[in-house]
Amino acid sequence: MKYQIAIIGGGPAGYTAAEAAGKAGLSVVLFEKRSLGGVCLNEGCIPTKTLLYSAKVYDYAKHASKYAVNVPEASFDLGKIVARKSKVVRKLVLGIKAKLTAHQVNIVTGEAVIVDKNTIQCGGETYECENLLLCTGSETFIPPIPGVENVDYWTHRDALDNKEVPASLTIVGGGVIGMEFASFFTSLGVQVTVVEMLDEILGGMDKELSAMLRAEYAKKGIKFLLSTKVVGVSKEETGITVSYENADGTGTVTADKLLMSVGRRPVTKGFGLENLNLEWTERRCIKVDEHLQSSVPGVYVCGDLNGVSLLAHTAVREAEVAVHHITGKEDAMSYRAIPGVVYTNPEIAGVGMSEEALQAAGIPYRAVKLPMAYSGRFVAENEGVNGVCKVLTAEDGTVLGAHMLGNPASELIVLAGMAIEDGKTIEDWKRYVFPHPTVCEIFREL
Repeated sequence: MKYQIAIIGGGPAGYTAAEAAGKAGLSVVLFEKRSLGGVCLNEGCIPTKTLLYSAKVYDYAKHASKYAVNVPEASFDLGKIVARKSKVVRKLVLGIKAKLTAHQVNIVTGEAVIVDKNTIQCGGETYECENLLLCTGSETFIPPIPGVENVDYWTHRDALDNKEVPASLTIVGGGVIGMEFASFFTSLGVQVTVVEMLDEILGGMDKELSAMLRAEYAKKGIKFLLSTKVVGVSKEETGITVSYENADGTGTVTADKLLMSVGRRPVTKGFGLENLNLEWTERRCIKVDEHLQSSVPGVYVCGDLNGVSLLAHTAVREAEVAVHHITGKEDAMSYRAIPGVVYTNPEIAGVGMSEEALQAAGIPYRAVKLPMAYSGRFVAENEGVNGVCKVLTAEDGTVLGAHMLGNPASELIVLAGMAIEDGKTIEDWKRYVFPHPTVCEIFREL
């Protein structure tokens, strides 16, 4: 069985590459050991957003009186919320399979093993390929905390399928995953404590806006322990106890459930990666060029495995660039404007450089900030809620970064990303006609 492209991994990078290559008329085989869609679709991006939307609707119902709407008794059914999440995932997985099948992609379910750059074995069969794309994604990282192996903790996968509402929850890790689950369970009335080793939540986001989001959730009842190191975990009669230490000394927090969300790491073992003799970076990531090609010609590494940006939308673009290089279409990967979004309520999003990054690099910049209340649409739809739009520019007005707190930041941040990628200035926004009233008009007000 000979193919022009063999792809290991059916997540965002893998299925995007397979579809693009199939559309280009190439023969494609895609290996996936679990379900098409990878972590993102099955236990990450999509299921978490489905749960979060249910929580957001519940929040709106509880506070409907702010909008002169009477909802006598707002309630939720977690079992049905989880069932709806599973239905959404199934529908989208089937959609991906249908698209790949329509473009004659051979989907092989099983664990693929690399023999060499042109040979793959799976299920007792041997497959030959001219080009190999590695899109194996990432996995949850559990740090070696004393006692963690003896407690029944949650990973994000367990939290997604949980059908009972705990009275209390401790979340170790205040990154994107931790804060999204903190948002979800807080909306359902759970007492949440977030333990974070850094001095602020959401380490990769704008620090000022992250602090503002933390303050909002503190008002909702979340307890935050920042600059705090977890030194032990144990099972007690009253629940799971997390022992910690920080500048104030040592302490403990006990809750019904414990969610571990300290980060993810690329999957590098179990599929014969060692047989390719690839060049690695100092950070132990596979070295790739602007076309996502590794040091071995014909071998491309897309998505989390190359360690550049562990985001689904980055993986999609990387896969497109890799296939374009294989088919001879001029293209190159740019990481200048990769948006980052946290789907809390309110949402927080950023793209380009942050103030911290600009300061560290010694790059002169100007920060322009406006409250989201400058948008009439935002005021109309967010009673008693504020937000911030911060844009960072070079001295000539060129947009270097943008950061937003407020709904729907996830839908707006792409406008700033396009400006950054294309070298636009704030004045360029003023030449575009924005529909009125929309929240995105905030960019014209800067």
